[in-house]
Amino acid sequence: MATATTDSLSAHSFRVGRILWRELTTIAITMFGLLLITFLIARVIPIDPVLAVVGDNAKPDVYEAARTELGLDKPLWQQFAIYVGKVFTGDFGKSVLTSQPVLTDIKRVFPATLELATLGTLIGIVLGVPLGVLAAVYQSRWPDQIARFIGLFGYSIPIFWLGLMGLLLFYAKLGWVSGPGRISVAYQDFVNPVTGVILLDAAMQGEWDAFRNALSHLILPSALLGLFSLAYISRMTRSFMITELQQQYVIAARVKGMSEARVIWRHALRNAMVPLLTVIALSYASLLEGSVLTETIFAWPGLGRYITNSLLNADMNAVLGGTLVVGAVFIGINLLTDILGRLVDPRAR
Repeated sequence: MATATTDSLSAHSFRVGRILWRELTTIAITMFGLLLITFLIARVIPIDPVLAVVGDNAKPDVYEAARTELGLDKPLWQQFAIYVGKVFTGDFGKSVLTSQPVLTDIKRVFPATLELATLGTLIGIVLGVPLGVLAAVYQSRWPDQIARFIGLFGYSIPIFWLGLMGLLLFYAKLGWVSGPGRISVAYQDFVNPVTGVILLDAAMQGEWDAFRNALSHLILPSALLGLFSLAYISRMTRSFMITELQQQYVIAARVKGMSEARVIWRHALRNAMVPLLTVIALSYASLLEGSVLTETIFAWPGLGRYITNSLLNADMNAVLGGTLVVGAVFIGINLLTDILGRLVDPRAR
């Protein structure tokens, strides 16, 4: 009996170890591919990083000295090895625009994007999932038509136009929300940036006036991102739920006399939750790296705006550093989604 139990534990440990090894190998290969792609993009793009440092009117000897200092005189494979070594030590180089280490700049701007994307995704989840469920339950009826219209509206309307109209109506005309920026100038010195997430920092320090002001700035841009997230999440929830409601276990549950609410919300939605987690994760990741237009319209000091400004000014260290952070976020979110999927789905466990 003891031998059987020991063998079972050993087999379980072996399976867990094999899964962990597979996950770590996948992450390592993905990260290596990401490093290689970003490195090659920096070499292929028609921008001379040396000129970005020394200027267009630099003398030839100054140009060559800067080129040597940047390591661009070395063979390509050696440049890549140096690049990988620096990245793994957290050295992304210095930004030409700010004269600060790129990692310092990213630590400063990323919390703003995190705050914006998180609230937008929460809006998409809280409104999109119930809307998608109702659309599936009342398929081809008026709740379904409303959900499909909202989804089409969220996908079709250009976000830059919607952002400008939102500022014109809710800020300029009605005065319901604050304008561009993350916080008003009068409140900038009220909050000490501990985490970088201004709402959290203001709440921790008891600066409720600054909290309300920051929230007023955040509502409109996060609502725009929430609309895009809502359109995607509600559409996919509807599709998953229609599939689940046609399964045999749903019919059997109804035959047994189980209440319709329990069938829909406890059984069908629970089975649809596994693919839905992937959809939510992808939506969140896309908002973290794809909110460039929103950040530009609302003068939001986030990562997307930082990467765009760096690209327009040939600041390749900043562009590559920001791209690597976005890629690492995608990898981390995908890994977290796999873990949550195993927790939600007993078959995966």
